[in-house]
Parts: sequence; structure tokens; C-alpha cells
Amino acid sequence: MSMPDLQNSRDTRNIAIDKVGVKDIRYPIVVQDKRRDKQHTVARINMYVDLPHHFKGTHMSRFIEILNQYHGEISIDRMDTILREMKEHLEASSAHMELEFPYFIEKRAPASGARSLMEYQCRMVGSLGETSDFVLGVTVPVTSLCPCSRDISERGAHNQRSAVKVEIRYRQHIWIEDLIEWVEGCASAPVYALLKREDEKAVTEQAYDNPMFVEDIVRAVTEKLTACRDIIWFRIECENFESIHNHSAYAMLERPLI
Repeated sequence: MSMPDLQNSRDTRNIAIDKVGVKDIRYPIVVQDKRRDKQHTVARINMYVDLPHHFKGTHMSRFIEILNQYHGEISIDRMDTILREMKEHLEASSAHMELEFPYFIEKRAPASGARSLMEYQCRMVGSLGETSDFVLGVTVPVTSLCPCSRDISERGAHNQRSAVKVEIRYRQHIWIEDLIEWVEGCASAPVYALLKREDEKAVTEQAYDNPMFVEDIVRAVTEKLTACRDIIWFRIECENFESIHNHSAYAMLERPLI
């Protein structure tokens, strides 16, 4: 018995929709690892296409079917191919895919050398219409120490954990590890998963000797990214989760480099 295809039936309201699809799929992916070639992780994936005005709906199951075709092979290199298949199989003129995932880097504590895995949240966004677009993003936890607090206080200064979110477009491949290292070098001090007492002393003193407002961090990251000729656009956000205020401090800067 044939079953009606309601999604493919005609809609008479003459209203096209920019994005329709599936959201928050948890799925295994492969990410290029600078030191170990590949890293397997699990992403939250959103997949969308545009919907022409004459279609009532899209076929949601086809998004999952396309993902399953690339089981174990979902990566940056495959994103354009997946987007093309989304356009073709869903009869769309544009396709959009977002991946958010944890990425782990082994770090050594600054004094003891103790090794631990540090988690970073990363993001990849690909779009394909008449042209293609790709954005790589990382969120890097860092330490910031308040310059004002240090200058006006007789004993110590307040510091806090901060989150620096960076998104870039580039000509040639940029390693996630390099992007994270650049950001960490622009803060008062990095954040570690494991610190011994001698490491706590080293990190605390490093932050005290390198005070930073959110504005300072955003400007320092801007200088670092601007120096990389392969980066053609970036957006930087810094949020300090203040330790003595009932609010966060925030700064953002977005800039094309071509």
C-alpha cells in the first residue's frame, strides 16, 4: 500500500523558510589532532536546509540517513561532501551544519610537570549555497587578574576564571591546538586540569605579574590573530566571571582581515 508523502505536498501560503532540519543530535566524529593525527569525540550536531515556498515540509529522516552514511568519517574534510548530499537529497538550494564537541589536549603543569588532559569546547560551522563557508571556533578557559584591584589593594588582587571564545575563517588549515595556545598566551595565566602546590604558586604569581582586563585580553588576542596571514576573519569574545562582583565583565571584537 502506498503511503502519502505529506512533506512533499504543495503549500499555498507562498512562504519560504530559511532553515529547517534536526537539532542536537549526539554523534561520534573524528577531529584532526596535531600530535596524534586523529582524535575521536562526540559532537552535538545541528543540520538544516532551506525550504522552498512550494513544499509543505522537509524529510527529517534524510538528515539522519546522511549522517549514518559517514559513520566514523565525519570530519572537516567530509563537511563539504555532507553538505552537498544534504542539498541534493533534500532538494534544497542551501545547507548548513553545526558541530559542537569537547576536544582534549594533554598539558604539563608549569612547575611539577604533572600531565593531565584539559578539555576545550570547540565548534565547526559549515554552509553551502552558491558559495561555501566554514568557521572554526574554540572556547578557552583562562585566568584573569584585575589590574585595578592589584594597584589599589595593599594585599593581593582579585582574579577569576574567564572564557575566551574565538571564531575564525581561514585560507589554510589552522590547528585547534595552535589557536588555543595563542589565546592562553594572551591571558593573565592558563587554566590546568591538574596542579600541585608548586604549580599553584607558579600560576598565582604568573597571574599577579600579568594583570588583564577583558579589554586587554581581547586586544592581545586580536594582535595574535592579525599576525597570522592565513586567518581572513575573526570574532573574539571574553567574559570574566567576576569573583567579587555580582556580574560578569565582557568584551567583543569582530574584524575581517581581507
